[in-house]
Amino acid sequence: MNPAYASQFTDVWRTMVTQELVKRYQTDGYIIVENVIDPETLTAVRRVTDEFVERSRRIGGSDAIYDLGPGHNSRRPVVRRLKNPTFQHTVYDALMRSPAIVDCVTPLLGNNVRFDHSKLNFKPTGGDATVEWHQDWAFYPHTNDDILAVGIMLEDCDLENGPLHVIPGTHTGPVFDHHHDGYFVGAIAPKALAPIVDGAVALAAPAGSITIHHVRIVHGSTENLTLRPRPLLLFSYAATDAWPLLDGGDLEEFDGRIIRGEPTLTPRQEALPVRIPLPRIEQSDSIFDDQHAVRGRSFANDRAAAAGQF
Repeated sequence: MNPAYASQFTDVWRTMVTQELVKRYQTDGYIIVENVIDPETLTAVRRVTDEFVERSRRIGGSDAIYDLGPGHNSRRPVVRRLKNPTFQHTVYDALMRSPAIVDCVTPLLGNNVRFDHSKLNFKPTGGDATVEWHQDWAFYPHTNDDILAVGIMLEDCDLENGPLHVIPGTHTGPVFDHHHDGYFVGAIAPKALAPIVDGAVALAAPAGSITIHHVRIVHGSTENLTLRPRPLLLFSYAATDAWPLLDGGDLEEFDGRIIRGEPTLTPRQEALPVRIPLPRIEQSDSIFDDQHAVRGRSFANDRAAAAGQF
């Protein structure tokens, strides 16, 4: 967080993100906040989410709305991701704009907040939905790193159904290489993380809780080893003076995503490590496509241990 913002939030905040949590976020690069989403809202979001899963039964393959896992069919839908859910239904858009979420983000980013993008990762059992270790910053570097992702737990998340894992403190370290055989694959080679991976923490919490993680923190998620769902709705937000390095975009659309505060034509530029995520794999449409060539290597020991091989 830009230190200039800190003084704005030292007295009374409407948010559940206390000053202690702000300091923890600055030190560790992530926080968990429980009981943020009220039961009525949670029920509404779950209902709409179930409707999208039902609709996927009529879809034969991944498209502009769905990322489908292997074995998906009308009898057993295997939805790995709902793409851009805020574009797909007003219930997601309303939650993304709600004070319950934005008031948690503001102490970390400041008063000028832009919505960046959204996704809903389902983590289906047997859906090939492991997410390798990576940094979001590798996918979309900006002029500064006041960018974060809010993960909303629509169901209880525990150690068995594929929780998000983070390596605390890595948001202040290097930007790791996410390339393999000359192509950007959106994943870090395990040997690069060997000295620090044992410090990884699983982000488990009850439904209605949220996680917030910094754009540069190393994170990933394991397989769902249960029959219980683990849908995680993700909203990414940025300070309005964080400008993307690669996308020219449309200024009206760009400013139209401002949730709180004012637009600016003066990006705040900080001396941060950057690797450009190019060249891309042909026809890549999600992190699951990007990581296909290397999937399975980050959490191999965890899977072997679960199978009784260790």
